[in-house]
Amino acid sequence: MPRPKGFDTDHVIDAAMSAFWNKGYAATSAQDLVESTGLGRGSLYHSFSGKHQLFMEALRRYESEWTARQVELLGGDGPVRGRIRTVLMTVVDEESGVVPANRGCLAVNSIVELGGSDPEATAQVRRIFDRMQDAFQEALERARRDDEISANRDPRALAAYLLTVMYGLRVLGKTADRETMIGTVETALASL
Repeated sequence: MPRPKGFDTDHVIDAAMSAFWNKGYAATSAQDLVESTGLGRGSLYHSFSGKHQLFMEALRRYESEWTARQVELLGGDGPVRGRIRTVLMTVVDEESGVVPANRGCLAVNSIVELGGSDPEATAQVRRIFDRMQDAFQEALERARRDDEISANRDPRALAAYLLTVMYGLRVLGKTADRETMIGTVETALASL
């Protein structure tokens, strides 16, 4: 009979996600994962079969927690422009250091590091991006029905544009000042 695991899998995945988020995939060593999770190497590799599987679990956790929060916000009550602004300003706040622990976005960090060289990670990040684009589209369709945006605007095209703005802010935030990023948000909202 197999012995039950003596650790909280969710805690381990969260700790590993934090390690990968802080250092990136390649720079996160087995020792970093041991230290962050509190598990021995043998337990980590027995439970997750290696660093890559643990990384994939971390990306899935990121989607189920962090991406889900943004999707929920976009689907909430109130004017759609205000909800879109809140999502984009959250990115500005995180990238400009208003929110502590500026680490960027795990999905963006991962695709910049691994896009094209790791098909499984690329596919997972694509799912995250698609989920965000779908959430923007649903919000924009509602905005069109509520006459917040013109009926002749294509919600799918606008959603792709907002997705580009959102993740572009993540990259821009590595070098730009807060005022520049806020200007980008305001320009995006004005274009709707």
